[in-house]
Amino acid sequence: MTKKRVIILIVIIATGFIAGRLAMRAVGNLLLGGTMFGGNIL
Repeated sequence: MTKKRVIILIVIIATGFIAGRLAMRAVGNLLLGGTMFGGNIL
């Protein structure tokens, strides 16, 4: 039970870290006027 809870906690922390990095990258790209993944949309 405890081992399963620790694994779930680690997965949640990893997901939150990745989502936070993507959010910071999106905000930075909006401020700098760039595209999200380096490609040209237009």
